Amino acid sequence: MIGLLIVIYIVFISLGLPDSMFGVSWPVLHIEFGTPESFASLYSVIIGFCTGGVSFIAGKLIRRFGTGKVTLFSTLLTALGLVGISFSPNLVVMMIFAVIMGYGAGAIDTGLNNYVSLHYKAKHMNWLHCFWGLGVTISPVIMSAFLGENGAWRNGYRVVALIQFAIAMIVLATLNKWNSNHDQDCENRETKKELPEKSLFDLLRIKGVKTSILSLGLYCGGEFLIGTWGATYAVNVFAVAPEEAAKWVSLYYCGIMIGRIISGFLSEKLSDNTLIKGGMTLAVAGMLLLLLPIGKYALIGLLFIGIGYGPVFPSVLHDIHSRFGTDYSADITGYHMGGAYATGFAVQLLYGFVASATTFTITPFVLIVLGIGVVAATFITLRVLKK
Repeated sequence: MIGLLIVIYIVFISLGLPDSMFGVSWPVLHIEFGTPESFASLYSVIIGFCTGGVSFIAGKLIRRFGTGKVTLFSTLLTALGLVGISFSPNLVVMMIFAVIMGYGAGAIDTGLNNYVSLHYKAKHMNWLHCFWGLGVTISPVIMSAFLGENGAWRNGYRVVALIQFAIAMIVLATLNKWNSNHDQDCENRETKKELPEKSLFDLLRIKGVKTSILSLGLYCGGEFLIGTWGATYAVNVFAVAPEEAAKWVSLYYCGIMIGRIISGFLSEKLSDNTLIKGGMTLAVAGMLLLLLPIGKYALIGLLFIGIGYGPVFPSVLHDIHSRFGTDYSADITGYHMGGAYATGFAVQLLYGFVASATTFTITPFVLIVLGIGVVAATFITLRVLKK
């Protein structure tokens, strides 16, 4: 199981690799394609829609084919999308391959989160998401090396595609280990009862599922908001230079990684729900720091928000099988992922429209409302399940 866990960590690096490539290459890419800078939002929405959309059917695919085969196919799909993007002659073709890449990423995300939730301890779920952060950190370094060569962003995509193909071969080489666990899961379910197929609406009727999905969605709203608009907030409100604003946002992502490393160790002693509550308490404290009248140094609050956010996403996903059982955990995990992405991107877009039309000083207040919403939805979920 340890060897397979290492493979899962490597696959999650591959999940993070494409996520930050577009933003790094877009300043060069949009000039080559002759498209406005604002089209970056359209690309992000399409990726989010595809990634979240496939999550709603991932459970059925996983039960039928197993996590290993779904992961292998999805990794190859992601690599194919990257290769296609690297050869795209215009933005339309690039969008088509971005759809392929998004579908691959969504199936990997749901499959591995469910698999680790069922077969490993909570600490491994937290550390799993640290490896996503490693992938997000590596790909800009790769892309920056090629952007220095007269803006050869296509080569950056091709290198990452080769890495994805290599990771797919690792999954293929270990497929028997994945399959043995899948067969065991099927045998365990068959000894209990024959599972009927249930629709999305059937599973949403399970007590606590809707508020659990809502809690993760509001969390993603806050995480995506800072990731997309954090630098703009820093520039507009604190008048810092764009390059300095980028460093503050990097501090936020660093905080998320630190939070997940720490919570991995704390999960040996504390429950998932305790980590969620503690993390959100620290995150809200960081949001309050943003309101202090100390100039740009109030942005240190982003670090505390990041550390607090760290355990929330992995802890909610790891607790799904405890909250709702293992029979339909893959489906419910997929619905959590899809609902979270949909809510997160909706919040991000709505905030961008409102803040651009009014003022970016509303940012801390919006984050606080979202943070309180996460805590409230979590408490309601736990109260319903206790009854």
